[in-house]
Amino acid sequence: MILSVASGKGGTGKTLVATSLALSLEGQGQVQLLDCDVEEPDAHILLRPEFERSEPVRVPVPQVDHERCTYCARCSEVCVYNAIAVMGRTVLVFPELCHGCGACAYLCPEDAISEEGREVGVVERGRAGRVRFVHGRLAVGEAMPSPVIRAVKAQADASATVIIDAPPGTACPVAEAVRGSDFCLLVTEPTPFGLHDLALAVELARELAIPCGVVVNRDGSGDGGVERYCAEQGLPVLLRIPFDRRIAEMYCRGVTLAAGMPSWRAAFQELFEKLRSLVPAGA
Repeated sequence: MILSVASGKGGTGKTLVATSLALSLEGQGQVQLLDCDVEEPDAHILLRPEFERSEPVRVPVPQVDHERCTYCARCSEVCVYNAIAVMGRTVLVFPELCHGCGACAYLCPEDAISEEGREVGVVERGRAGRVRFVHGRLAVGEAMPSPVIRAVKAQADASATVIIDAPPGTACPVAEAVRGSDFCLLVTEPTPFGLHDLALAVELARELAIPCGVVVNRDGSGDGGVERYCAEQGLPVLLRIPFDRRIAEMYCRGVTLAAGMPSWRAAFQELFEKLRSLVPAGA
């Protein structure tokens, strides 16, 4: 099963839930955690894996052969990302805008465009105990995390329980991370801000046809808006984590819930059993 953990907003405890769930499932078959928050990966701070391998992530960008180019501007016309422009007898390439789709090279009538890989980040693999761990790191200054997210997801093991720690928010990186998941676990907090962003995350999951459920973190700290929304939308509340200073102190020290309070492992194992019952047959 591929389980993605998303939040709709940052700071709700998404990584706390993802790492605690991974640690709680140790010894129950193969478990793999993929940290797809490549702009600011932090699951490794909690799991402390020993990294075994690092691989660059490259995006193919156009290289123009000016001896063959006739400056017809066909490449510029077909590039929907405005990554290539033709001005008179000058061709300008903007590598940071290029998505590596290959349209310019494929449609160039003079076969004057080739592609060269440009490094945009790295993928690192390792182990944290019996949990297999993969995360990506987007290079400083890069604007597109999706190629690195795809590279991280390419490491997913079909024979393992795969937990994806998605980026915060509901933009393209989140959609890229959760796409293809069997279930999306949405972590929220019982506040108006938490409810607003939870609704956006639910809309995204439904647009991608991914079943979802809710974990309420800092339970008891806000109002009842999240509870009413979940009841109205038919969303199951699968776990509640209390508003507890001890949990916050552990997290500030880089200790996840299942490691700092082992009694919580049973709760996360129960959460996983609930998830299995909610995943459609054949997933």
